[in-house]
Amino acid sequence: MNAERGAMNEKRDNAGSESSSLIAQPAALPLFASHSRSFETNRFVYPVVSRRSGGVSIGVNLNPDKVCNFDCIYCQVDRVSAAETRFVGVPQLLDELDRMLDLVASGALFEHGKFAATPPHLRRLNDIAFSGDGEPTTYKNFDEIIAACAELKRKHGLDDVKMVLITNASMLHRPTVARGLEILDAHNGEVWAKLEAGTEAYYQLIERTKIPFRQVLDNITAAARVRPLVIQALFMRVGGEPPSPAELDAFCDRLNEITAAGGTLKLVQIYTVARKPAESFVAPLSDAEVDAIVALVENRTGLKAQAFYGMTTDAA
Repeated sequence: MNAERGAMNEKRDNAGSESSSLIAQPAALPLFASHSRSFETNRFVYPVVSRRSGGVSIGVNLNPDKVCNFDCIYCQVDRVSAAETRFVGVPQLLDELDRMLDLVASGALFEHGKFAATPPHLRRLNDIAFSGDGEPTTYKNFDEIIAACAELKRKHGLDDVKMVLITNASMLHRPTVARGLEILDAHNGEVWAKLEAGTEAYYQLIERTKIPFRQVLDNITAAARVRPLVIQALFMRVGGEPPSPAELDAFCDRLNEITAAGGTLKLVQIYTVARKPAESFVAPLSDAEVDAIVALVENRTGLKAQAFYGMTTDAA
């Protein structure tokens, strides 16, 4: 990861006509920090060079209305400007995904704009990721859309390409979501669940939601009993202060509780702010602080943890 830091120094879709132009991005913006939800004429499907997947991730946005049941203080989604569309047009989404799979698999994506600068080792299709501008599991026909996308992946002969659900875990208890997870399991799927606190108070400070912390913890535990999960944990400075040692210890306690209850956690991703956050009082941790949290998690839990850095570099 350190070798990539200089290149990206930083996770959760669309193809159109050759003559269309990309949504404008600042020229100096690193490739990994540029996660536009628009690509040419598409509305629901977009490509991202993902630092966490180590390749190209095709994002599927199931929340084009920008509605989310969390209001995270670090979120980079622009919820001020009006959404272009309020509803998921399933036929259009599937058509966009069909064409995007061709575009990435053929290598034609890397002839487009910012993607021409993609390093050779990242010019690979790693996954189809269900993320976007809100919580994807709030989509009412979640299981049906997962099944349709899995069928497209099969049609393209991409069995080795993962299907990744990036989720805040708030709705994993819903029957339609549980069915969707079973479909993911059958098609090289992976669940990346957000867990960024050890206490209810810190959880509410960061996520600003009516969903109880216990519901998230119970959902993660239940899902992890069925299949191995990846935990996503974004830590940051809030009002200039990093998370306290007590909060980080409590975070490790929650991880230990999940595994003690029979849940399997295959990886804990520790990362920090890499793009402009919703609130001005939010700032990234230094690389050294991220590394320290990785070491703490590994020492306290025995789990594998991985660091992903923000837009700052250490002076040393």
